[in-house]
Amino acid sequence: MEIVDLGLVPYRQAQDRQLERHAQVLAGQAPDTLFLLEHPPVITLGTGGGLENLHVPPEFLAARGIELVPVSRGGNITCHFPGQLVAYPVFRLDRRPGGVRSFFHDMEEAVIRALARVGVAAGRAPGRPGVWTASGKICSMGIAVKRWVTYHGLALNVARDTALFDLITLCGLADARPASVHGELEARGGAPDAPDAPHFPDMQEMKDVLAQEFRAVFEPHSRVA
Repeated sequence: MEIVDLGLVPYRQAQDRQLERHAQVLAGQAPDTLFLLEHPPVITLGTGGGLENLHVPPEFLAARGIELVPVSRGGNITCHFPGQLVAYPVFRLDRRPGGVRSFFHDMEEAVIRALARVGVAAGRAPGRPGVWTASGKICSMGIAVKRWVTYHGLALNVARDTALFDLITLCGLADARPASVHGELEARGGAPDAPDAPHFPDMQEMKDVLAQEFRAVFEPHSRVA
């Protein structure tokens, strides 16, 4: 598995990188690749729709420099912004047991393990994809699969500010609320500068931890013929 840190990159540019790597992985010219990055503010609409769950007109977004992009992943509406860790795995599924269902489960598992390592308790919610805490949805997921190679992926809220979600019904779920790593830690132990506060991981630490857990979960499978 190759880990590629793209930094802060516009959504469409990252999509082009994914599609380029998708073709390379499909042709056997590149290994399975995990892109780690952040996006400037953008709202995306999955194949499950989502425009009906946008609370403001597109003109409102355009005036504030927020992109609105229909995409080929599964799922409904979501958003990306600096302070949110996005991971795009471009992986071959034909060499992994369990197909798409197992792949999605393993993505959730990697995130749950990464969160546990920084002191955030999280898990699955029956019938609701992604990763959840007691406070809400901390990680949204939606993938696309073309010729048994994946693209798109997951978005893990790290920083406390999740205000962009106020503009949408999160993933089309009326009762869903966003959670974040820093928000969970703050609720548990106070502000980062408070006495005896828990450690608040920065974005680079979260990238490192998530990459390590992706390797732990996925690399054993990658050796299955």
